[in-house]
Amino acid sequence: MQRRKFIQNIGVGSLILPLNPISFDKIDKNPSNQDVLLPEGLKEGDTIGIVSPSSAIFESEPYEIAQESFEAMGLKVKFGKNTRNRHGHLAGTDEERAEELNNMFRDDSIQAIIALRGGSGAARILDKLDYEAIKNNPKVFIGYSDITALHLAIFEKTGLVTFHGPVAVSTWNSFSLDYLKRLLFEKEAITYENPINKGDELVQTRNRIRIIKEGTVKGQLLGGNLSVLTGIMGSDYFPQDWDGKILYLEDVGEKIYAVDRMMSQLYLGGVLDKISGFVFGKCSDCDPGGSGYGSLTMEEVIDHYIKPLNIPAYSGAMIGHISDNATIPNGLEAEMNATKGTIKLLSPAVK
Repeated sequence: MQRRKFIQNIGVGSLILPLNPISFDKIDKNPSNQDVLLPEGLKEGDTIGIVSPSSAIFESEPYEIAQESFEAMGLKVKFGKNTRNRHGHLAGTDEERAEELNNMFRDDSIQAIIALRGGSGAARILDKLDYEAIKNNPKVFIGYSDITALHLAIFEKTGLVTFHGPVAVSTWNSFSLDYLKRLLFEKEAITYENPINKGDELVQTRNRIRIIKEGTVKGQLLGGNLSVLTGIMGSDYFPQDWDGKILYLEDVGEKIYAVDRMMSQLYLGGVLDKISGFVFGKCSDCDPGGSGYGSLTMEEVIDHYIKPLNIPAYSGAMIGHISDNATIPNGLEAEMNATKGTIKLLSPAVK
C-alpha cells in the first residue's frame, strides 16, 4: 500500500469573524478524549449501503457477487449513487466519493455501510467528510486496507467505533461470516483466536501465533493497515492519544525494508512508546525485494521495535489481506493475552 502524508495548520484569528465558511474538517480538531460512540447492531431485513471511497472496480461481476453475498446474510443492499464512477484509478472524484459516504451516514434507511473495496485514495477525502453528520448518525462502518484512513479519522473526530474487516468484494467464507455475525448481529463480546487446524500433521503449521513478549493487557484497540496508518501521521485525522492503546497492524505487498521504515516512523513519532500492547496480523506477500541476501527478516524488524517496549505482544493474528479475515472493532476496550494469542472484547461492539 504505497501512499503518504499531508499536514494542515490553523492560524490565530483576530476578533473579526472569518469571511470564509467553516469546513467540516475544522470541527473538533483533536477530540481524542471524547466518549466512545457505539452503532446499533444489525438484524435481518436491515439495509447495508455499499460505497466506493477508494479505488474503482471496472467489472460488473464483483458488484453482483457483493449484492448476492449480503442478501444471503438476510440484508437488503443499496449501492451509493457514485459507486460505479471513474476518475483515473479512483471510483470518482474526491468530492463524489466524499459525498457518497456522507449521504450514506445521513440516510435514515441505511443501517450499516461497507466499502466495496480498498486500494488507494481514501485519505484524499478526509477533509471533505461531514464528521458532525457521522457523529449524529452513528452506524456500522466496515472495511480494511485503504479504509484504515477512514477508520482512524472517524474515530479521532467523532469517537465512533468502526470495524476493520472484509470489504464487500472479499471472500465471505464461514470464518469471516462467523465473526461478522457474532459481532454485529448477535452482539457478542468476542474472543478472537486463531483456528486450530492441524490436518494430518503432528503440530499446527498454518496460522500459528508467535509470542513476542508474554503477558496480558487491557486497552482500546486501534490500528489497521500499517502503510495507510503511517501515511496520515502528522495530520489532524491521525489519532492524537495513543496512551494505553493496543495497536494492531497488518499489510500486503510491502518490501521488508519498507515495513522497517514505517515501524521506524511509528517509533520516532512517539506512538510505540505510548501503547500498552501490540498485535501484528499478517503481512501478505511481504518479502525482501531487491535487498536479497542482506535483508532483515520480517521477524527481526518487528522484534527490533517491539521487544524493547517490554509490553505484551504477539504476531500471526487473523487480521489482514487473507481470506480468513476477522472483523475487529476500532476504539473498543479489550483484553489481549499475548501468551495465548487472543483478544477478548470487554463489552459488545454494538448496541
